[in-house]
Amino acid sequence: MSQSHPSPALSDALHRLDQLTNWERKPRGEMRVGLEPMLDLMQRLGNPHRSFRAIHVAGTKGKGSVAALLEAGLVRAGRQVGRYASPHVDRVNERVSLLGQEVGDDALAGAIMQVLDGYESAKRAATAGEDATWFDVITAAAFVVFRDAGLNWVVVEVGLGGRLDSTNVVFGEVAIVTNIGLEHTEILGSTREAIAGEKVGILKPGATLATTLAADDAAGRVLQQRADELGCDVLRTDLPEDATIAETNMALVGMVFDHLGRGGESVNDGGAKSRPVGAWLLEPGVVDRARLPGRMERFDFALPPKLQGGRQTVPIIMDGAHVPFNIEAVLRDITHSSSVNGDCVAVVALASDKDAPGFLSVLSRYVAYAIFTEASGSGRAHAAKDLQALAVSAGMACEAEPDPHLALDRAAVKAAERSGWILVTGSLYLVGALRATVMSRAL
Repeated sequence: MSQSHPSPALSDALHRLDQLTNWERKPRGEMRVGLEPMLDLMQRLGNPHRSFRAIHVAGTKGKGSVAALLEAGLVRAGRQVGRYASPHVDRVNERVSLLGQEVGDDALAGAIMQVLDGYESAKRAATAGEDATWFDVITAAAFVVFRDAGLNWVVVEVGLGGRLDSTNVVFGEVAIVTNIGLEHTEILGSTREAIAGEKVGILKPGATLATTLAADDAAGRVLQQRADELGCDVLRTDLPEDATIAETNMALVGMVFDHLGRGGESVNDGGAKSRPVGAWLLEPGVVDRARLPGRMERFDFALPPKLQGGRQTVPIIMDGAHVPFNIEAVLRDITHSSSVNGDCVAVVALASDKDAPGFLSVLSRYVAYAIFTEASGSGRAHAAKDLQALAVSAGMACEAEPDPHLALDRAAVKAAERSGWILVTGSLYLVGALRATVMSRAL
């Protein structure tokens, strides 16, 4: 995913940063994970991660949306709050949010340069920081930005896993595990229980754990066991099985806000009395401000005149879901809504470390036609032809078009023929590659 027109200072900083290993663009099986380089950088920078209170968010899916809701609600409560997220869709600035707004180019550039100077000094001293990765540096830079902005709260989204993730140098007063599915199994383990053990690694003594996972769920038991070992309280949502993604995220965030309110966090809206922080913060305007690019994002996509027939547009939904249980939830929620109707034509790219057979098994139950493509930004994509072969063996009507923009054009033709709608999914890199085009043709 490319940085669109950064300032000269940020271009220079990103060029210097890109000399480092970027595991987001490499096969995950080779990954170096550990906190020592990050801790060394933090110490060299004056421990910026200790300058704010934090909520730490892990989980297989939903981290970004939950973190954005938390940030928007805390802004509504009058807090000086930031959010750290990954990956980005259009601009690297999306990863570092201040009061709901992307960090400015120059502030981010200055922080990156400061961290890279620390990295260079670690290299000269041959200390652990010399092994810092791209993600270590961008994470450290975010913490520098937050400190320099004088923030009192930060919502920190885990990059990968939890226990050994670069973000795990922070103390999250509330540690959230949104859910557990099979993902990054070569790094995190091959069972939900093993993955849960990695993700709950963000929980520390004195914190509270919040999760959607029931105590009798296999992964939920792992979370509870770790909380018991550390003497931590556990908060759990209680939702029906058919709750939508949005309802689940809202319930989880509302539960966390209620917890903060019970702990003494309050809001003064100008009246004589203050009001405890709580789920009431999730007003419609707050929820709207928390919407993220590439998460159930809907547009009306203008068709070329030759395809219009009886209509000028086709609905298009962009969602970066890339694991089977999440694409199932996305498609279930879309098909139960009234925002689209007719056949679904999907444009799909998957990274090579994703469960392609499982993902396609779900797609085959909902999608009338699929066009497989490649999102080259990740550097580790399943070949479009390989995905097509898998899909054909599953009985799906499909084709392969490695170029994402040509794949989108083909999807428009198919959706127009079928009076249907388009879903762009499987990868936030794919969403990032196509989003500007979609927005330029949105009516």
